[in-house]
Amino acid sequence: MDVPLHLAQDPEADALLGRSPLAVLVGMVLDRRIPVEWAFKGPSTIARRMGTDDLDAHEIVAFEPETFVRLLSDKPAVHSHPGSMAKSIQRLCHYLVEHYGGDPEAIWRDVDSGQELLRRLAELPGFGEQRARILLALLGKQLGVRPAGWREAAGAYGEERSFRSVADITGPESLAKVRAYEQEARAAAEAAGTEPHE
Repeated sequence: MDVPLHLAQDPEADALLGRSPLAVLVGMVLDRRIPVEWAFKGPSTIARRMGTDDLDAHEIVAFEPETFVRLLSDKPAVHSHPGSMAKSIQRLCHYLVEHYGGDPEAIWRDVDSGQELLRRLAELPGFGEQRARILLALLGKQLGVRPAGWREAAGAYGEERSFRSVADITGPESLAKVRAYEQEARAAAEAAGTEPHE
């Protein structure tokens, strides 16, 4: 995997995302309650603090939990909730090591349908169906992972140029459109008394 991405709006961070499936998954985990570009810059910050230019699930699992929390908490913190995010990232990496030998690409390498890929993504710790649909749309639209029926499985996030999620961010203009959509969705959810997508 080596594709140009612009999710973090930062050359170094985006280069890591473009070559590392694990960095993309970690960015998805971090994409809660903070600006999307901050979330997707997180993997690069974590890798740098680990003293590497890539992320490896086995290495993350090997960290003592308290040490990994400190790594995310150091200023500037990777997330506004570094403790819970550190736990979530380690839980994800444990799952990847246990089920996929630590290789995130194995999630989709042999998959034969969009629905099967959606099921696998939804089983990832901390994802659930909505986040899985967003990741599926990102994989299909920008990373070339397109099993049969992937757009349908991704739902509205799979639509062309829907600007509903990170799957549609290709630069500053599309980031602004996605941010506007998310603000509208949040306002509508608050007006209806429901929780918006996390």
